Amino acid sequence: MAAPHVYEATASDRVIVALGDSLTVGLGVAPDEAWPALLEARLQRTASPYRVVNAGVSGDTSAGGAALGANDGLRGQPISALRANLTAIVERLKARKVKVLLAGMRLPPNYGAAYTGDFVAVFADVARRTGVPLVPFLLDGVAANARLNLADGIHPNAAGHRIIAERVWPHLRPLLAGSR
Repeated sequence: MAAPHVYEATASDRVIVALGDSLTVGLGVAPDEAWPALLEARLQRTASPYRVVNAGVSGDTSAGGAALGANDGLRGQPISALRANLTAIVERLKARKVKVLLAGMRLPPNYGAAYTGDFVAVFADVARRTGVPLVPFLLDGVAANARLNLADGIHPNAAGHRIIAERVWPHLRPLLAGSR
């Protein structure tokens, strides 16, 4: 795992931290084309006091504390571990009075119906149990669309990141005090 990110903020700072893996980092696209940067650009256009920090770590898993699960499934990690890790992350953040928006993921069908079904269900379960809002599927409208992904078929291209940012926005906006 890469070194943990340290971000210093004052009590008056309004910071959105995007935790995740290569899908958050924006692997294969310019930093300003990744969906967290696009959300920050949107916030700046509305004169919002928020800034967005992209704390994604390529290849990380929920066990690393900086990712929200896609690599757990791709590595076939136990669903119980994913559930426990996500719950711990959310509860730790909530204990610090941090508002949390959880983004769900899905896996390709070759992992088997039982595992992929259980994997998808974890995100809704953790959101429900912890009382946080959920983006049901971060890659909704992007996954499996060749026009919206890099040649690897996994990571979104710049156009895919624009769609992700647009789909995350309606879930994020209610969490931001004074946002337009």
